[in-house]
Amino acid sequence: MANQVQYIFDNENLRNSEPQKHKPEDLKSEEMLINIGPQHPSTHGVLRLEVVTNGEEVVSVIPHIGYLHRCFEKHAESMPYNQTIPFVDRMDYLAAMNSEHAYAMGVEKMLGIHGQLPKRVEYIRVLVAELNRLGSHFVALGSYGADIGALTPFFWMLRDREHILRMLEWICGARMLYNYIWVGGLFYDLPVGFEERCLEFTSYIKPKLTELDTLLINNKIFIDRTANVGVLPVDLGINYGITGPMLRGSGLKYDLRKVDGYSVYPELDFDIPVGKGEMGTIGDCWDRTWVRAQECRESIKIIEQCLVQLTGDHKRTRDFDPRKMVPKKIRPKAQDLYVRAENPKGELGFFFRADGRSDVPFRCKGRGPSFVNLSIINELAKGGLIADLIAIVGSIDIVLGEVDR
Repeated sequence: MANQVQYIFDNENLRNSEPQKHKPEDLKSEEMLINIGPQHPSTHGVLRLEVVTNGEEVVSVIPHIGYLHRCFEKHAESMPYNQTIPFVDRMDYLAAMNSEHAYAMGVEKMLGIHGQLPKRVEYIRVLVAELNRLGSHFVALGSYGADIGALTPFFWMLRDREHILRMLEWICGARMLYNYIWVGGLFYDLPVGFEERCLEFTSYIKPKLTELDTLLINNKIFIDRTANVGVLPVDLGINYGITGPMLRGSGLKYDLRKVDGYSVYPELDFDIPVGKGEMGTIGDCWDRTWVRAQECRESIKIIEQCLVQLTGDHKRTRDFDPRKMVPKKIRPKAQDLYVRAENPKGELGFFFRADGRSDVPFRCKGRGPSFVNLSIINELAKGGLIADLIAIVGSIDIVLGEVDR
């Protein structure tokens, strides 16, 4: 009989592997230290919140991360630029097309081919990125409703997101992790008939967003749970580096699609919705949710304009090759470059350092909006209730693959 391995559990080691910022002796007599997560539905993944409470009141919140480490930056430093794209997908896995778009633009700028791609390639990139933005927002809105007790919007949003996933699967064969936007082009052109099917989808989804407003956004119970909760002043958001719908929910019209004007976004007509404090205070949880719902409508406008271009001036031709400018070997000159793009959750940035001798980056750092946006959780939650803490975490809209990277 083989010898069985005996495991010895050392309490001291276990305590060191799960560090607590607060020690029991630091707490006042009325305070209690509790953990929410890392296995809890309302933390939206393997996030652990170390919460000091005084009864139902939140005294402080410390987020503990690192349970879903993707090792993205280490992967990027050990393989060629083009082989890193599948790992980019796995950061914000709800918006992989948007992340690929930002990464590909960065490498193209280093190669000096940015802005030289065929217009059909650019319009397809924006089309799929906005479809993915819709899918990401649908998960954010649906799961946020479920967080505070409204289950029906969750099922409705996942039902409608399924149409988007099927269309993206039709394009590249994958439902979530696509590897579709390549450096210098695309994996393949749109399938025949995709433009017509996509136009049918936009006609289908518009009334569904109106139903969402009635069911969730303007629901009295939802308003009572989110208005005047987790208020983020715009100056505090700027100081923390907050971006995306969180910052726009605080009233600042800051969207990189307009500010930087990358790809073909300057040629498209769309608005930037911002929080106005209609149901409470500017920058509260309701404003952030309302901004995401309005952005869905703006994405539909962008998609429809892209479809007009893709079936008109830049329609498919027999000799069109989306891989025509895809380089076989990527070896940029020695340089440092930072590129950024507007992802569904905020500013996604990549810092590249190329040594000029290798097709592997010397350094590739990812700036994930989920990580930065999560950093303000203590400022938003302290002084509120535990139930409000759950509402605040949901309103931030985080993906742990991007928080940990």
